[in-house]
Amino acid sequence: MGAMQQHHGKGMSYVNFLDADAAFNVVCDFEGPAVAIIKHTNPACLAAGDAPLARLYERALTEGDFVSAYGGIVAVNRIVDMDLAVALRDVLSPESGVRMFYEIVIAPGYEPDALDHLKKKSKDIRILEAPIGDPHRERLEVRGVRGGMLVETADVSLDTRFDVVSERQPTKQEMADLQIAWRVCKHVKSNAVAFVKDGVLIGMGAGQPNRVGSAEICKAQAGERARGAVAATDALIPFPDTVEVCASAGCTVVAHTGGSIRDDESVAAANRLGVTLIVTGVRHFRH
Repeated sequence: MGAMQQHHGKGMSYVNFLDADAAFNVVCDFEGPAVAIIKHTNPACLAAGDAPLARLYERALTEGDFVSAYGGIVAVNRIVDMDLAVALRDVLSPESGVRMFYEIVIAPGYEPDALDHLKKKSKDIRILEAPIGDPHRERLEVRGVRGGMLVETADVSLDTRFDVVSERQPTKQEMADLQIAWRVCKHVKSNAVAFVKDGVLIGMGAGQPNRVGSAEICKAQAGERARGAVAATDALIPFPDTVEVCASAGCTVVAHTGGSIRDDESVAAANRLGVTLIVTGVRHFRH
């Protein structure tokens, strides 16, 4: 964000910088094309995969939490082309039918015609350009606390194993979706749960004091779309109830860090319910 350039819109506030940074961090975690819509630093909508940016945006919005997306921040990890600029202006809210309102659009660059077109969306929308750089380079994060500050290494590594500990084995498509879900939940405030299906975030539970509560939020958001989805959570599952909620929603794969003294109970629940349980050995635990 230090090399950010603003092309259009109102001045940036403290919260704008926080949200824009969170949004850009999410999409920059993906090597392939990705589009995300962030609200209060959490991803409400996201789609990733080998598809045109406009298509990814439309799928992210219509299949994700489009209610929370209104007033959010759009981030993309590719140059914004005219098709995406048109979609950002013209695609209507799936709920109300009005044009979507966004505070910020951030990307590594814009085609000249696309930038001119996007400026017409609103005189206030902040259009930002920032270099992707090396998103997985080791760096420090600093946070103030009363009378001091905390410093830690940023959660930037992609080194993760996916060990199947249940009887059921995942399909190739489920593993592709799990790669996305695991990266998404890294950027969601803990306790975090993310449901992904066919490359799209269809449910996100953030910041709940208990993990099963975040799973319930995902289930409610995703509805029938959760049939055949995968679920990832950012730390260990302490009780089998989170596996049970994800399975009841229709998820066929659940991934967590592993390491609970009750892991055997979660494995037994997965086998009883016919879902795949995967442990990663990595904890995100964003606070």
